[in-house]
Amino acid sequence: MFPTRHRTALAAVLVLPAALLSGCSLVHSGGSCDGSDAVRKDLAAQPVLSSPPDGATDPVNYRGEGVSTGCDNDSPGPAWVHADRVYTFTGTRQAVVDHYARTVAAQGWRRETDSRADAACWTRTADGRHLLLAVDFQLGAWTPAPDPGNGIGYEVTVGSNADGSDDGAGCAD
Repeated sequence: MFPTRHRTALAAVLVLPAALLSGCSLVHSGGSCDGSDAVRKDLAAQPVLSSPPDGATDPVNYRGEGVSTGCDNDSPGPAWVHADRVYTFTGTRQAVVDHYARTVAAQGWRRETDSRADAACWTRTADGRHLLLAVDFQLGAWTPAPDPGNGIGYEVTVGSNADGSDDGAGCAD
């Protein structure tokens, strides 16, 4: 058998990696995306995602048509679940924002005053879940960036914390 000090060293060698991995998961405190499929499906079915202004189309080079969904858990706090759709439009940004303002008011969305300058934002609560709707005109970080042709490109996103809370879910982000 091993002497006591060798057993202690062996235990440390076996336990230390597990402790370090656990410590890493404690430092990274993002929520889990596990079980978010139903929420993503519900978000993708939001009527606002398929209610663009007349004349809006899918970008010709967009990597897919229609609504895409995802879940991001790379930040502290709850995981962020979202459904997104990208459009191109030959009108102005203001025409896009005005269209969505009219469209979503009837669905119970409230315009937020802390929206970013390059986006418009609304919130509402549905079935106990805090939802955020954003119309965002900054698409340069996309790869490839959607090609708006002779118009403008914009993204419509409906998102929610995976747990449905309003914890940190704001328009100024």
